[in-house]
Amino acid sequence: MSRTPDPVDASKPKDHQLTHRELAPVARKFPICVIADAIESAVNVGSLFRLADAFGVEKLFLTGGSPTPPSQKLRKTSRAAERHVPHEARADALSLVGELRASGYFIASLEVTALAIDIQTFDTPFEKLAVIVGAENSGVRQELLDASDVALRIPMFGQNSSLNLATACAIALFEVTKRFLR
Repeated sequence: MSRTPDPVDASKPKDHQLTHRELAPVARKFPICVIADAIESAVNVGSLFRLADAFGVEKLFLTGGSPTPPSQKLRKTSRAAERHVPHEARADALSLVGELRASGYFIASLEVTALAIDIQTFDTPFEKLAVIVGAENSGVRQELLDASDVALRIPMFGQNSSLNLATACAIALFEVTKRFLR
């Protein structure tokens, strides 16, 4: 037996996908930096640029030999976000972490560790945050974990124990920007 669909009320406007022109995003920056250390893939770095733009990250740091603009693969994935997301290439991530800490940043590594805190229950107060993401295959280096104030993990319920770094960074940025919006 098939069900007859409900009649469409012609007096109500139909929902539709917005075009980029219709959307008119409200630009906003949050006191969040992302440190992308030893990333191997220009595509992943391009995704980080796009995420930094989407979540109002104030600066993206590319360290440890991570790909930097100009790069065709990076630009294609970023949808040209590298043109308006503040970024800086730095050789030494550890000294950068020290500089950011001295400037009042709370340092959080996004990594699965024995002491990592579920990002959904993380409630330590901070005014400024630096999030470290590490290499695709090896994650955040131990020296950066040791220099971090906390390791944050994303709860997973399937068979895999980790996510692509850009996907994980998207979840983390979504969670932390919610704190600034409260």
